[in-house]
Amino acid sequence: MIYDKIDNIDTYLGISEDIRVGLEYLRDVMPDIAEGTYQINPRVKAIVSEYMTKESNEDGYEAHREYIDIQYLLVGKEKICCVPLEYLKEIKPYNKEKDAAFYEATNNKPQELLLGNGYFAIFFPQDGHMPQLCVDKPMKVKKVVIKIEIG
Repeated sequence: MIYDKIDNIDTYLGISEDIRVGLEYLRDVMPDIAEGTYQINPRVKAIVSEYMTKESNEDGYEAHREYIDIQYLLVGKEKICCVPLEYLKEIKPYNKEKDAAFYEATNNKPQELLLGNGYFAIFFPQDGHMPQLCVDKPMKVKKVVIKIEIG
């Protein structure tokens, strides 16, 4: 997992060409972009969505196998809880179509990340993450998730 401010993306541009493309897209995207899916290159796409954050996420933690997620808020604030996959218990098996399996925490306190105000997070397959949580009270947010194909 990587958590940082978009102003610092130069630090991460050497990780991979696809991560570079995704971070540069986030740096340049405008908040008035319409909801939808935008193909950036053959291995990278952006998914723009709007929703209300919530007190709890009934799906639990998620983890992906075929894509790396870069999550970034254009409008609002959101909390994401993170726990390494090895400390989570699978509750919904992997669904290839959704590229996700879902998990519950055992006895480990999660790392809490605050998205908004220019902060992004990159989640790799070993990073269990629970997005869409409210910071203080539920609010409408606009998020871009960059999906980077692995392999």
